[in-house]
Amino acid sequence: MQASDSLYHRLFSDPVMIEQLVRGFLPAGIAALLDFTRLERVNAKFHAAWGDRREGDVIWRVPTLAGEMVHIYLLLEFQATPERFMPVRVQVYSGLLWQQIIDGRALAPGGRLPPLLPIVLYAGEARWNSPAATTDLVALPEDSPLWPWQPQVRYHLIDEKRLHAEDLARHDSLVALLFRIEICDRPDDLPGLVAQAVAWFKSHPGHATLRLAFGDLVAHSVAGLVGTPPATTVSMDIEEVQDMLAERIKKWEQELIAKGVAEGEARGEAKGEARGEVRGEAKGRAAMLKRQFTRRFGALTADVERLIDTATPDQHDAYMDRLMDAQAPGDVFPDLLRPGE
Repeated sequence: MQASDSLYHRLFSDPVMIEQLVRGFLPAGIAALLDFTRLERVNAKFHAAWGDRREGDVIWRVPTLAGEMVHIYLLLEFQATPERFMPVRVQVYSGLLWQQIIDGRALAPGGRLPPLLPIVLYAGEARWNSPAATTDLVALPEDSPLWPWQPQVRYHLIDEKRLHAEDLARHDSLVALLFRIEICDRPDDLPGLVAQAVAWFKSHPGHATLRLAFGDLVAHSVAGLVGTPPATTVSMDIEEVQDMLAERIKKWEQELIAKGVAEGEARGEAKGEARGEVRGEAKGRAAMLKRQFTRRFGALTADVERLIDTATPDQHDAYMDRLMDAQAPGDVFPDLLRPGE
């Protein structure tokens, strides 16, 4: 389930998220120019001529190391299809932002306008295939005498649904975890991602508002993947949501196990075997445990696979509970693996 634009607004209203977004998802040379210790949120209140107010967009300003002030304009797009004329929209809102700066007398006499860094963060399902610059929309060849007078505005696109989980895993940042959670399509992948987010917040005290926003993000993802509404409409801390996630995932696992039981019963009836139900349940539990472990820590060793295949239902439950909080394979199977291996 895609998070709402208001939730993204909350997430990117924290300077940590803006810094990580620029450092991790824009050309490296840009971050090297900026002094992120002096990030400052801009309260921009302007409307386009057609009355469209960009409530969800986020604007920050940050000085370069040389002293110039740059405005980072993050446009949050949640529409179902790409916007072909996005460069025109960026041009309009960039002009309105500059006009607000001029009207606010924020420039020194003779001062020049601050540079802008427009970023479009797109979370729609369809691939974004729209032009990135106004020059791609103008009906002129580049060698035309009129070309120098055409508006030249472009934006940097982050097409969230086209990011790859493997690439994102190499980023040690909350923004990368946000994108990994948003593109996650398997319930059994969520616990590991949430555990990483919890670990980040534990090692970075504070960020109370951001913790709540991440909690809401996970609640949305759980609702979409497991197919049940959030337990409450009240914001929950990320660690509270982690506990809720464990219960939801367990319920989902039980549904899969029940399916295995039904299949086992059917096979047992066909063969006249009363052991069909037990075998079906054991098979369902073992398959779920193997899949979750593999998604978290990679391939199973032969010893671990044999242990899972011969375990009792109670042992399967114990291994699954350990896996929810495990940081290493040895935390799940301490009898076979040393913790930390």
